[in-house]
Amino acid sequence: MSYCRESGKDKIVFVTKEDHAEPSRIVLSEDDEKPGLILPNGEINWNCPCLGGMATGPCGVEFRDAFSCFHYSESETKGTECIEKFSEMQRCMLQYPALYGKLNEPDDEDDVLGVEDEGTAANSVVSDSKESTAVAAKTDAGQH
Repeated sequence: MSYCRESGKDKIVFVTKEDHAEPSRIVLSEDDEKPGLILPNGEINWNCPCLGGMATGPCGVEFRDAFSCFHYSESETKGTECIEKFSEMQRCMLQYPALYGKLNEPDDEDDVLGVEDEGTAANSVVSDSKESTAVAAKTDAGQH
């Protein structure tokens, strides 16, 4: 015989082998389906938990600009026109290492942002922006 008990915030259900032998009689309504990253109308769901608060953090504006640019991009190589927006987002994130973590671990003390030459820093930003665009592409494609 199955039974249920509550323990604090948890509900503990004990079932028998016979209970598992019967097909479930639970009917889930289709209204319970929560939207993912992309809403049915094609817009971005900024409240999606999959974004992990990125849209509302201190770099939320930059994130939303970059991600919107990528999502709505119609260029042949999706997001190529968004590199500058992803660079802006990265520059913002670099100001909050405790929140966003270190994007690039320096190899030595002279390789810290601001010490490296401009060509290397610019290449690093463009390279990281391309990686961000690729990550956004995977997220965008996988969350419809």
